[in-house]
Amino acid sequence: MTTQRNEGRGRVALVTGGASGIGLASATVLAERGWKVVIGDLDLEKCQAAAAPIGAESVVFDVADEAATRKAIADIESSYGPVDALLANAGLIQRPLPPEDFELADFDRIIAVNLRGVYISCTAAGRGMAQRGAGGIVIMGSITASRSVPLHAYAPAKAAVVHMATCLAAEWGRSGVRVNSVSPGFVKTPPILAAIQRGQRNPEHLRETAALNRMIEPVEIARAVAFLLSDDASAITGIDLPVDAGWLAGSHMATYGGLRAAR
Repeated sequence: MTTQRNEGRGRVALVTGGASGIGLASATVLAERGWKVVIGDLDLEKCQAAAAPIGAESVVFDVADEAATRKAIADIESSYGPVDALLANAGLIQRPLPPEDFELADFDRIIAVNLRGVYISCTAAGRGMAQRGAGGIVIMGSITASRSVPLHAYAPAKAAVVHMATCLAAEWGRSGVRVNSVSPGFVKTPPILAAIQRGQRNPEHLRETAALNRMIEPVEIARAVAFLLSDDASAITGIDLPVDAGWLAGSHMATYGGLRAAR
C-alpha cells in the first residue's frame, strides 16, 4: 500500500522556466508531493496550459528583468503566501558552434538569462526567505559545468551558477535558507529529442559514455529537485548533485578503451 506524500504541506514553490521539459517535470512532482506550485515562464498560453493539469498557478515574467522578477514574486506572495522554495530553472540553450562563429549578441543573451537571471531570481526570492528564517533554493546547473564542451556561453554560465549556489548557501545558511544545485546529464527534453529526430544528435553517442548506458528521463531530475527542497534534505546545503546516469564517472574511460560491457 502506498501513501500520498505531503512534503510540501501546501507551502509555495516557484519554478522558473516551468512550462516545459525539466521545469514542468519538476513542477509536476512538487505538486504531487503537496507543494502549492507556481510556474513562471515567458509565454502566457504555454504557462497556463502547463499549470492547469497539475493544479498549479502561472505567472509570466522574464528572469533577466530585475523589476519584473521582483514584481512577480511580490504578486505571488500577495496572492498565495510566502515563497518557501525556488527552482531557478529558466534558461536558454545554445547551438554547439565554434567560438569564431558564435555571435556576441547570442553570448550576451545566454549570459543575461542563464547567469544574471538566476542571480536575480535567487536574490528576489531569497531575501524574503532569509528574513523569515527558512527556505530552500535549487539552481539548475549542468554537467557541462564540469567538462569542456563547444558551448562557449552556456557551459561557463552553468559553471558560474553551480558556484553561485555554494556562495549563496554560505551567505544565507545562518538565516535558515538552504541553496543547492542539480546538474543534469543528457535528458530526454523536447530540444534534445528534436535534435535527435533531425539527425543532429546521435543517441548512441549520448548513451555510450554514461556508466548506466542510457539517457535520463525529466522526472528523474525532478525527483532530485524535490528531494533537495524537502525536509529530508534539511542538513544539505551548498552541494551540486549531478543526475547524469554516470556520465561524469564514465566519460573519461574512452582513454582506457571505453566502459566495460555488462558482466
